[in-house]
Amino acid sequence: MTNLFSTFDPCTGTLSLNWISITMMMILFPKKFWILENKSSMICKKITGMLNSELKMIMKYKGTSLIMISMFMIIFYNNIMGLMPYTFTASSHMVFSLSLALPMWVGMMIYGWVNKTNQMLIHLVPVGTPTPLMPFMVLIETISNMIRPGSLAVRLTANMIAGHILMSLLGNSATLTIFIPLMMAFTVMLLFETAVSIIQSYVFMTLMNLYSSEI
Repeated sequence: MTNLFSTFDPCTGTLSLNWISITMMMILFPKKFWILENKSSMICKKITGMLNSELKMIMKYKGTSLIMISMFMIIFYNNIMGLMPYTFTASSHMVFSLSLALPMWVGMMIYGWVNKTNQMLIHLVPVGTPTPLMPFMVLIETISNMIRPGSLAVRLTANMIAGHILMSLLGNSATLTIFIPLMMAFTVMLLFETAVSIIQSYVFMTLMNLYSSEI
């Protein structure tokens, strides 16, 4: 490793899979996974069923939960793949996260302003806003609405970068004198990063679903 941020470079290392690592998780699945019932598929169906029941309570449009769950799985797989050695972390780049958030947001805005113009205008002025403050609230709500895809992308990217940098620091400072304590700290950090990977996937999906439910 030449510097601290080289782990986020897709061209670093001879064993780096670059952007191919995005689809590597799907390739590694055996063919029987898609045909026969097994423990892995049962866990996956259980998770998707729980997410589907939760999304239905927020979103009133049919079929939206399928898009949201697919987005959750894509982000989750890439976050987990980033924890493996010599694997490029796609979710730590704005190109990946913004490519997921921006098209969804643009599609929702086009649909909302074309088909439900009055409802979109109502959202610009919160209930109970004093009349003198209404022009300022319209400006504030418009700006906050426009930065939503950027905030989603930055949130996912920043959380993945922070954990990976800390793990890189722990790995570079490993010596024989503090090997065992450092490995214990590294194991705890790895478990913490696994939890962060799951939480960030869930947060990204939930926030996008909440944004789309406003239409």
